Amino acid sequence: MQKVAIVTDSTCDLDSDVLDHYNIKVIPLKVIYPQEEYLDRVNITPQQVYDRMPSETPTTSLPALADIMATYDKLRKEHFTHIISIHISSGLSGTFNAVTTAAREFRDMVIEVIDSKALSLGLGIPVLEAAKTLKERLGFEAAVERAREIIGKMEIYYVLSTLDYLRKGGRIGYVAGTLGEMLQVKPIISINKEGKYYTYDKVRGRKKSILRLLKIISDKLNHKKADVAVLHGGAEEEALELLQKVKKLTNVQEVHFGQIGPVMGVHTGPGLIGVCICTK
Repeated sequence: MQKVAIVTDSTCDLDSDVLDHYNIKVIPLKVIYPQEEYLDRVNITPQQVYDRMPSETPTTSLPALADIMATYDKLRKEHFTHIISIHISSGLSGTFNAVTTAAREFRDMVIEVIDSKALSLGLGIPVLEAAKTLKERLGFEAAVERAREIIGKMEIYYVLSTLDYLRKGGRIGYVAGTLGEMLQVKPIISINKEGKYYTYDKVRGRKKSILRLLKIISDKLNHKKADVAVLHGGAEEEALELLQKVKKLTNVQEVHFGQIGPVMGVHTGPGLIGVCICTK
């Protein structure tokens, strides 16, 4: 008999009650200050990171190999035979590679490690869909297939208040910081097939950039139905306003809402507004 576990990392941004309901195991990344180290979403909050910016900007780290192996070992001792481990884009973090390395040490279990090519709810939604598939008793292979299907349909777009933190953290990818920043030209950032950031569009001004996110969703839903997630990093009021507009769009099915975690907040700074679109 199969006994299947779902594992992800703390950048998935799923609510704790959802994680508990589906028994999803989470491996935390780390937030590192010169004198202290925290586990993402365990003993530090996004607001605590933002409150110390810009005078203190920490660094981040992928989970320690020992922590990943401890998670898998605990599942083995609980008699799990299969693990579906879905993680933040390998183009943005070394977590996927570390998990792949750890998985090789557990040859008595079947472990499928999946690169989401995404982050936040762009990762969380495929994790959730895999967990729902298991809940329906459809088995390991069906859950893996479902996760990969959702990953293939997922699109992510977001805007930032400033590119400074993305640049400092070395996660700028193909997003060009230009003199346009001085003129309040805001890039609409997306993630390419490599799982790296790139500039999808450029809009002048904060309000227009958020409206552009709404237009992107509206255009995607012109002929297709979709699930949509609205995300924010220290910008809840603006995100809720966008959420209400999204709910009124034709062809929107399931709607998600969430705040990005501390590790992601380190690289974006306060002021992120984002959307994830998964077409049907």
